Amino acid sequence: MAYPARGREPLFDSDMQAAIEKRSKELVGLALVLVGLMAAAMIGSYSPDDPSWFSSTDAPVQNWMGRFGAAVAAPLYMIVGRGAWAIAAVLIVWGLRLVLHRGEERAVSRALFAPIWIALMSIFAAGQLPGDGWSHSFGMGGLFGDMAMGSVLTFLPLGAGASLKLAMLVFGLGVLAFGAFVLGFTRDELARGAQLALVGVVMAYAGLLKVFGKGAAGAVRGARAMQAAQDARRAARAEEAEYAQVWAEPRAAAAPAAASAGQRVVRAEPSLTARRPAPSVQAQAHPAHAAPATEKSGGFLSRLMPRSQPEDLEPELIEPDLAPDAAMPETARVSAKISDAVKAKLRRVPEARIAEEMPLTKGRGRGPDPLIYTPAPVGLRAEPPLTARSGAPAAPEAPAAPAPAAEPARISSRAAPRTDEVPEDRFIAVEDDEDDADSDFSAYAEASAPAFERPAMPAAQPKKVVQTPQRKPVQPSRRAQEEAQPRLSFEDNQTDFELPPLSLLMNPERIERLHLSDEALEENARMLETVLDDYGVKGEIVSVRPGPVVTMYELEPAPGLKASRVIGLADDIARSMSALSARVSTVPGRSVIGIELPNDNREMVSFREILSSRSYGDGNQRLPLALGKDIGGDPMVANLAKMPHLLIAGTTGSGKSVAINTMILSLLYKLTPEDLRLVMIDPKMLELSVYDGIPHLLSPVVTDPKKAVVALKWVVGEMEDRYRKMSKMGVRNIDGYNGRVEDAQKKGEMFSRTVQTGFDDETGEPVFETEEFEPKKMPYIVVIVDEMADLMMVAGKEIEACIQRLAQMARASGIHLIMATQRPSVDVITGTIKANFPTRISFQVTSKIDSRTILGEMGAEQLLGQGDMLYMAGGAKITRCHGPFVSDEEVEEVVNHLKAFGPPSYVGGVVEGPEDDKADNIDAVLGLNTGGNTGGEDALYDEAVGIVIKDRKCSTSYIQRKLGIGYNKAARLVEQMEDQGVVSSANHVGKREILVPEQQ
Repeated sequence: MAYPARGREPLFDSDMQAAIEKRSKELVGLALVLVGLMAAAMIGSYSPDDPSWFSSTDAPVQNWMGRFGAAVAAPLYMIVGRGAWAIAAVLIVWGLRLVLHRGEERAVSRALFAPIWIALMSIFAAGQLPGDGWSHSFGMGGLFGDMAMGSVLTFLPLGAGASLKLAMLVFGLGVLAFGAFVLGFTRDELARGAQLALVGVVMAYAGLLKVFGKGAAGAVRGARAMQAAQDARRAARAEEAEYAQVWAEPRAAAAPAAASAGQRVVRAEPSLTARRPAPSVQAQAHPAHAAPATEKSGGFLSRLMPRSQPEDLEPELIEPDLAPDAAMPETARVSAKISDAVKAKLRRVPEARIAEEMPLTKGRGRGPDPLIYTPAPVGLRAEPPLTARSGAPAAPEAPAAPAPAAEPARISSRAAPRTDEVPEDRFIAVEDDEDDADSDFSAYAEASAPAFERPAMPAAQPKKVVQTPQRKPVQPSRRAQEEAQPRLSFEDNQTDFELPPLSLLMNPERIERLHLSDEALEENARMLETVLDDYGVKGEIVSVRPGPVVTMYELEPAPGLKASRVIGLADDIARSMSALSARVSTVPGRSVIGIELPNDNREMVSFREILSSRSYGDGNQRLPLALGKDIGGDPMVANLAKMPHLLIAGTTGSGKSVAINTMILSLLYKLTPEDLRLVMIDPKMLELSVYDGIPHLLSPVVTDPKKAVVALKWVVGEMEDRYRKMSKMGVRNIDGYNGRVEDAQKKGEMFSRTVQTGFDDETGEPVFETEEFEPKKMPYIVVIVDEMADLMMVAGKEIEACIQRLAQMARASGIHLIMATQRPSVDVITGTIKANFPTRISFQVTSKIDSRTILGEMGAEQLLGQGDMLYMAGGAKITRCHGPFVSDEEVEEVVNHLKAFGPPSYVGGVVEGPEDDKADNIDAVLGLNTGGNTGGEDALYDEAVGIVIKDRKCSTSYIQRKLGIGYNKAARLVEQMEDQGVVSSANHVGKREILVPEQQ
């Protein structure tokens, strides 16, 4: 008999095949780009003097691609002329599209028309006038272009010039339109390109306007400043003319005193008297520098020159004679005190000379200026004339601004010319009172101090340890983008099932985003170093990584420091840092120790934000689970199909039930009832009952612990049936089986299998028949148990046997377990269960022992609760994660949406239990048959009796070898045959006599 050939499993799975196909396309695209660049190089560097198929010369080859390029470019130019550039364009553009995976599905259908585009470009080039460098006898479109253009011009019933212009217009538009089609551009891409071009033109125009606008604005400001300066000078001259006569007599009286002191006397000329209402203080002991400042008119440059300080010589403060009386003791004392203070300041701060020796601005004088005391550095004011001083007290000065606020104003006032007030008048105000002069000068010194301190060497800045991550917004998936855009439905599209929309969940924009300041994090890092130093831990905080819930401080320990010593100080660190808890662990792959401290204000993790991310929406996970966000704020999505089972533990209020709800919703948002079926077991009768009635369920939510055992046994039986089906189809997992089903459904074929129906009466050979059945996909089955401790208390042995069997074998059949418990003790999470659940999640637990039970190490007792978890993948790598929050209202909205598509189609036998013979087989598989003979054992006994009667031999070892069973079971069968009189008891040598006569 011929048995059906078993199909061979492909070498790579679908994901690997897709990746290989993608990389292959990229390599082909790179090759096309390289060939296109070579074609462009040989076409661009073409020279008619190069040796080719049509000419032989000894001249050196000018083509960049050598003789090969010259040999290829010459026939291309002869046939299509400048149209050969289209070949390079097609190769480069399609190569880039294959590399970038943009429109690669249109490559074959569009590139087939490339020869037509090359011909159109050749005809278009034939209508252009060749330049001086064109030495060929044919036109720029080659022989083909000249022939085609000549035929077109002959066909058109117009003049030569009009026909040529019309042909050039038509073929130019054809080249553009057909080129866009051949290069794979779609209408959306062209519209997007036009939009980008328009935006670029607008931005360039705006930039030009901004540049010209700034120039015009500067010219307007300059004109206004000049006009204001002229108005100020006119006002000053008018005011000076008013007081000219008043100042004439004091100047004449001050001249003899100045001459007796050996100073140069500046004569008061009418023009100068009319310009200055106060006597000048520019006369110094160095008249060579002072004379130009006084002899020139008070223009723009003359008003800037008195602002500069002398460079080499120490200035002396010249006291002007303001009255006919030359002897004024108070004025002399004030002047001497101010002069001494200035000299002492210059000697005390040597940086002052450095600051004053800096290059002057354009237009300022270069000679030494008189030292003019400025009591009000912020602003200038017009002083009253001398007649007002003799007759009435001077007007009170405006209060000086504080030093920090006055500093910028003082600097700006030194850099800008002053046209509205005369600087010499400011000295008069200091003669009022000696105490005022002292206080004003001290204020001026304080305000000037920062300017003198700037040239000093900068102090050593502490190393920046805060590394604030650039928390970019989560990139939305394609589904999220489609749902965000409004859609107009013109037709009523009634579908059998529709995945729930993301709008049923809370909008993440309503969540308040909190950020810690770098200063606070730096201070916490220094404080943490101090705390560690108090406990004898030497090291340095090298990095601070703030997150939405916790902040991790990376400690670089000193050489020789054990990590276990720092880990044991978690409670003491939390107490010293006034934190709720602290978790200390090593960072995988790095030499630092991570110390995680909770933030003062926690940021809530949005479930909708994770479902909208690309890691969930655009990922290739078969069974995606949205776990939450890591300590850096990035979404974490796991694949239940790769786990393949998940064990969850946590105390009451730690967020365990909310996490189960988010995992269930993660599956419901991605898979339809055809792809996923659920079995929910909820002994607490509260958490999972809300999902009762959704179309994904295989049975109603199981709340009775006794029925839960029956449901788990049904799952074991379903697993065995699936393995038998996959074995007959020659596949190794559920993905391969479903792939065969899809192929058969596309071809319209039926599955066939050969089964044995009996034996031939004449020959005794087995009889086989071929039966056909309809191909049907097998959905994934996820069993969710909310509280495993309650089940273990009712039927611990049966539950453990079912879980062990499923955990060991159910992965390939598409059956996965999610089990949760709030009591992670060793009697609930046994060693057998732990060995078969490599992936575990621990929420906050009460003790270190519970943490070791679920994770194998400490740390879960230091969690914060409310969704704070430790996720241990199969490789024993533990990652801290913050679970998302989903409210009961959101769960009800999603459930109502799913219930709207009709009632679920329950499968019989899940809760009621299988048939008796099938139940016995399941119990036998689980090893739950205890006491008495079952049908399987009776068959085994009958087989043993047949062997004994046929071979006329009976011993325990002989039965053990023949049946392939254990020694104890073989001894039990021999004792049973002895009790029933099949064999006798053993003699003194251990032999038994067969009491049943030999059958003929």
